[in-house]
Amino acid sequence: MAALALAFLALTAVPAVLCQAPGPAAPKGPPNVTAILEKGGQYTTFIRLMKSTQQDTQLNSQLNNSFGSGYTVFAPTDNAFASLKPGTLNKLSQQEQVSLVQFHVLPQFYSLDSFETASNPVRTQASGSDGPYTLNITADSNSQVNVSTGVVATRLGTALRATQPLAVYSVDTVLLPNDLFGVKPPSAAPPAPAKKKPAKGGSVAEAPSAGDSADAPPSGAAAARAGWSSLAALLLGAAACSTLL
Repeated sequence: MAALALAFLALTAVPAVLCQAPGPAAPKGPPNVTAILEKGGQYTTFIRLMKSTQQDTQLNSQLNNSFGSGYTVFAPTDNAFASLKPGTLNKLSQQEQVSLVQFHVLPQFYSLDSFETASNPVRTQASGSDGPYTLNITADSNSQVNVSTGVVATRLGTALRATQPLAVYSVDTVLLPNDLFGVKPPSAAPPAPAKKKPAKGGSVAEAPSAGDSADAPPSGAAAARAGWSSLAALLLGAAACSTLL
């Protein structure tokens, strides 16, 4: 009995705090798009492109400070970039590379189900002189989500994350904006030079060449002078003959 009493006393001496239920877990921080892509394991080129254009920092900052409608990222795999023509990325200016990355980001959170009611064209983060770059997004009867840029088309793959405020979906094709990679319309041909109209009453006279001036018949004044010279010569000759006689 004494042993049981001692055990009871020991149990009652345990601090009450040890008997309390554990408190709620500390809230997680905002999502980090770079960490999500690194965990995916096949997005090295897209990560490098985001970092070189500083779009990873910008998106993470927006996720940290924004309480809006969230964001959706379409992440091309390394194989998708490897399928591009050699030099495709190097031919782009720094600003065009920024636009290419932003073209893969939608300024709204989309779950797979919400794509079914998306209103096309869907605006992206990229924009140019003609306004925002847009995509066409549709869902078929097999719950497959199709994305078209006007240059390429693909289907959404694995969802690397699909929780507010950020959704990240894998794609096996680099989304090429029509504004950067579309067929440019042919430039207009320069207008033909206007033809000179002839003067009224005849065609435009051409200036005579030097050779033509030498062979041209004498003018009226020159002919008169030549006639007087001939007449004077004849008169002198007649006077000479009369003197001899």
